[in-house]
Amino acid sequence: MSLILQSVQVSILSMSVIFVVLGVLIVVIEVMVHYLPYTAPPPPPPRAQAPAATASGSSQDDDHIAAIHAALAHHLGKAPHEIQISNIQTL
Repeated sequence: MSLILQSVQVSILSMSVIFVVLGVLIVVIEVMVHYLPYTAPPPPPPRAQAPAATASGSSQDDDHIAAIHAALAHHLGKAPHEIQISNIQTL
């Protein structure tokens, strides 16, 4: 019978320690929220470079085509100048 009492005492002790630690964590978080409130970061400035990039002749589609070309050349084990992409279709 004493083993059952000891196991109950250990269970109650361990649960009380866990609840005390959780309570302390809650209090610490509440204090931090009170003294260090969250402030959202400022929004990023608007991008003015997008029109300049399209005016220079390089568009996002050209970058995608170049990436596809390089990946295909690497996959086939050939040099990029040996491969000619003639038709691209969207799925």
